[in-house]
This record gives sequence, structure tokens and C-alpha cells, in this order.
Amino acid sequence: MKKRLIKLIHIGKSSLCWTDEVYRDVLYRITGRASSTACNIDELEKVLSHMKTQGFIPTAKGYGRLPNVSEGKKKTLAKIKALLTSAGRSWDYAEAMSLKMFKQSVIEWLSYAELTKLMQALIIDAKRRGGS
Repeated sequence: MKKRLIKLIHIGKSSLCWTDEVYRDVLYRITGRASSTACNIDELEKVLSHMKTQGFIPTAKGYGRLPNVSEGKKKTLAKIKALLTSAGRSWDYAEAMSLKMFKQSVIEWLSYAELTKLMQALIIDAKRRGGS
């Protein structure tokens, strides 16, 4: 969460055309810290909120690109895509799960068995959220 907020703040910095000096001044004025990495999540959210009042409009990146896999894995991948879409999650989420489960963040490199386990984990997640 913290890394995502820091990335979003840096995107906002670029979007608002702030120089590094202006950015650090705003950061210090709001949080009392000179670096975003030294801030906690609440402070980062305050900075992001301030950027929104200045005209920064964060936009969703979308759901990412569909991994390119062999024919044999396409059905499983289609099911993973459906589960991610119904949960409102991106391929980044699936890649993070893959990294945690198999020490491999590139979905294209997963074996069929690993891809199936990833799909099963997403099904369990859907059931926890109250999905079907």
C-alpha cells in the first residue's frame, strides 16, 4: 500500500509539473518530513489529498495486459481473467500472487499445474468475498 501511494504521489508530482524543490516543500509542509519514504500511510494519503485539491486526477491504469501463453493453458488463463475481472483486480494482483506462491512473477513462465493452483487460489478468494 505504501509503495503504491508513493508511486501515485510521484505520478502526481509529474502531472502537476512540480519541480523537486516545490515537491519537497509541499511534502515538508504537510508531513514534516523531507522524503516520501519516511512518511507513514496516513501522511502519504494527506499529501495525495492535497495534490487532488491542486488539480491532480489519478486515473486507473486498466487491468494490465493479458499474458501470452500456449494453447493448452488458454482455458485456465481465461478463467483467471474472469476471476480477476469479477473481483475488480488487475493482472498485477495475479502476478503478485504468483510471486508469493511460486517465486515467479511472470505468469507466462508458470507450468500448467502452477497456473491451475493460481486459479484455485483466486476461486478461494472469490468465495471469501462472497462470490460464487
